[in-house]
Amino acid sequence: MNFAVNLTAQAERDLLDICRYVALNDAPAKAEKLLDNLETVIESLETLPQRGHCPPELERIGMMEYREVFFKPYRVIYRIAGREVRVYAVLDGRRDLPDLLQERILR
Repeated sequence: MNFAVNLTAQAERDLLDICRYVALNDAPAKAEKLLDNLETVIESLETLPQRGHCPPELERIGMMEYREVFFKPYRVIYRIAGREVRVYAVLDGRRDLPDLLQERILR
């Protein structure tokens, strides 16, 4: 049975921001390919969302219900609720993430 995968408005903005940055600083074709790859990773959560693990930054503060999968260096942060997967963030893993993750998840 498949899960419904939904992105928050912030996660959608994350995708657009990442692609804009790559298009401006590298090449539009690379940005488009990156977006395709990130969307593939997100869509794969329809069939096996349990494969992700808890982000260490959230595990340290006891928020074990969140998971992440990677398209390195990007991290897709999500939560499973029933038959729904809600994506909260798509972040560059090279950034300092603890404060950003806590701010987004705790809102």
